[in-house]
Amino acid sequence: MKTALIASRSGAATAAMAPVVNFLTSPQFVPENPDDTEVCDFTLGNPHEPVVPGFVEAIERQLAPRHHRWFAYNTGEPATIAAIAAGLRERLGLPFADADILLTSGAFAGLAVCLATLADPGDEVIFNSPPWFCYEPMILAQGLAPVRVKVDRQSFDLDLGAIEAAISPRTRAVIVNSPNNPTGKIYPPETLQALAELLARAGERHGRPIVLLSDEAYSRVLFDGRSFPTPSRFYPHTVVIYTYGKTLLTPGQRMGYLALSPQMPEREALREALFVGLLTTGMAVPNAVLHYALPELDLLTIDLGLLQRKRDRLVGGLRELGYTATLPEGSFYVLVRTPVADDWAFAAGLAAQKLYVLPGRVCELPGYLRLSLTASEAMIERALPRFAQALNG
Repeated sequence: MKTALIASRSGAATAAMAPVVNFLTSPQFVPENPDDTEVCDFTLGNPHEPVVPGFVEAIERQLAPRHHRWFAYNTGEPATIAAIAAGLRERLGLPFADADILLTSGAFAGLAVCLATLADPGDEVIFNSPPWFCYEPMILAQGLAPVRVKVDRQSFDLDLGAIEAAISPRTRAVIVNSPNNPTGKIYPPETLQALAELLARAGERHGRPIVLLSDEAYSRVLFDGRSFPTPSRFYPHTVVIYTYGKTLLTPGQRMGYLALSPQMPEREALREALFVGLLTTGMAVPNAVLHYALPELDLLTIDLGLLQRKRDRLVGGLRELGYTATLPEGSFYVLVRTPVADDWAFAAGLAAQKLYVLPGRVCELPGYLRLSLTASEAMIERALPRFAQALNG
């Protein structure tokens, strides 16, 4: 509903967010009692099992103030920044500098700061579809123009030709999410190298660089011994966006960072602008206790072996029943084709059995369901007979 109280860009963002808001607020998709032991919840990447060992203890060690400035304004504790940069250097094999790390209150904040800092109203931002469902609303909320490019629907790899065709003189940034939500695809080095080359050509052609925003939320959630190739290795104008919410499966504890590619030209100016963006976006940094705890938290991860076993059990069980299901290379998500065209109606039928899933249309994949592997093993075992019942009708 239009109203003079709401800015047009906010109205556009609200309209773009409608599918996910409608889902999350629909009574048929919200368990009456989330603690009901019969509920099987595969909708979002929320925890359904005990927190990562060491997480609570790391925070508790930082609760008691050690000096009178303990809870003062803090945008970057030096020891924390140093620990993050060291971890990046080790994991990604690139010489990330301490000065090029900016702490954020998760990837949401990091992306918002980047969009506000890099683009002017009316500029275009390319994202790939199927996407994380907040990209388009966040782009619109900044008064920018979202440009959707579909990935290859067979391999779920980037469609480089389509990306190149979508670039215009107004293109300011391209968002790439690997491992991808919702497809689980890790974009291979050859794809990222080719992407870097086409972005460099386009930047030269239009007289200003195009920034690659690399959403690496799942970069440590990898299966089958795979490694993660970061786009920052291939393209100098890359900003890495990271959150600990996935690695630690604690999405309610908002902590993450931005990291500028070590090859980034003029990164001192960008660093300063992003810092101001953190302040003007609403002090979008983690709270003081998380600042102090992050050096310890950076060393922790969820049990990837358990997550892979859940992936294999869920995918194998669904395939045995006759479903077509993907085997993700990383991230939390399995995609399952629905036996009927209306994925929303099929998901509603599952919800009636206390089995909750995300209809594919919410993330621009009609005819699919997205299932989160953060569901417990017990949920998976309870869910498979219900999937069988829904299939056999």
